[in-house]
Amino acid sequence: MTEPRGEGRRRRRLTATVTDLEVLRQRAYLIGMARGKGDVAEAEASLHELGLLTDTAGSDPVEAVLVRRSHPDAALFIGKGKAKEIAAETKALDIDVVVFDNELSPAQQRNLSTMFEVDVVDRVALILDIFAQHATSREGMLQVELAQHRYRLPRLRGRGVELSRLGGGIGTRGPGETKLETDRRRILERISKLERQLKHLGTARATRSKSRSQSDLALVSFVGYTNAGKSTLFNRITDAGVLVEDQLFATLDSTVRRTELSGGKPILMSDTVGFVRRLPHQLVEAFRSTLEEVTQATLLLHIVDGSDPNPDSQIEAVHKVLNEIGAATMDEQLVINKTDIADPTAVERLLSLHPDAVAVSAVSGDGIGELLEVIAQGLEGVTVELRLNIPYDRGDVVSAIHEAGEVLDEQHGPDGTELLVKMPKEHADRFARYV
Repeated sequence: MTEPRGEGRRRRRLTATVTDLEVLRQRAYLIGMARGKGDVAEAEASLHELGLLTDTAGSDPVEAVLVRRSHPDAALFIGKGKAKEIAAETKALDIDVVVFDNELSPAQQRNLSTMFEVDVVDRVALILDIFAQHATSREGMLQVELAQHRYRLPRLRGRGVELSRLGGGIGTRGPGETKLETDRRRILERISKLERQLKHLGTARATRSKSRSQSDLALVSFVGYTNAGKSTLFNRITDAGVLVEDQLFATLDSTVRRTELSGGKPILMSDTVGFVRRLPHQLVEAFRSTLEEVTQATLLLHIVDGSDPNPDSQIEAVHKVLNEIGAATMDEQLVINKTDIADPTAVERLLSLHPDAVAVSAVSGDGIGELLEVIAQGLEGVTVELRLNIPYDRGDVVSAIHEAGEVLDEQHGPDGTELLVKMPKEHADRFARYV
């Protein structure tokens, strides 16, 4: 006799030992979509990555299917027939959650959840959940919560005609206000509060960034795809002790450490959050202030996983995010990591495509010496010294110079303030008229 939906799952929970309960995980069914022949390979790679994301979130991918359609169905995304077919499979496999590799509209999510009779989440919700699990700093947690509320707001669904009690006191619902309206109001109020708190924290971070920029130390920021080995390489060079785990988004909070290059020249290095294909817009917006710290770097170290089956798509995904935060034109050094486990032929192909790249192994230390030499050479050409004469009535220009670089010497002459400044070369053109 067929047991009711989920009964096997409940019985497993009832009979599990304490140890079993600690590791009990949801069973997940993954669904991706390819919209044409040329999209199949990319869609398959993305669906594979969805499995890694699902595992990182704490669920076990049981089955994955790639649906081919010319365009999504407005109501059920994958179409009614395919949805019914998959619904039968999820029941047979005792699935707890269905995860879509695409972003679903609120209506599609509700309709699919009703048909599958289990929770349905999309790629955006999945990544938001992972970020919520991994955020440790106050700013990181606030940023994730803000992104979650922005995602949840258009997905609110109230009872509509059911009204609250009349009257009410301070902070309670107004007369005739629906539960949906109350939830929406509370979320909007929380979003406003989070934005104010993040603005305050952002001001403090901007002060720290300005202090770093005036310290005469170049800042090298690590960027790259999630799980490319950025934190392992960061630890190898700086001995920072940053958390390293073989999972996606192990690092969310930026870490800055001082280190020395060959010859004893001190610099600052910054480890940042990893990127991913189709990084949710809500997260880019919420983490924009943190990500924009990358734009203040003197040099970007773009770390690539040389052992990944498709590193080119990872490079492209990172460049898309860099472009979105205004860092696309910055000086960048490509670093091909994980040569200890990568196919040598694949590494050679990447080096032929990117002749200026450096191949390293953060685990074994191979290539680290060459990388540090390349960093030192790269830093030599990214800052310039200028001697400027600023008219006394242009105090705004003097302030802008202090923000853009470091003032090495300041003298007051007959025609204006004479400054010897050191700044990134990309800012130098702004003050060329005063040279």
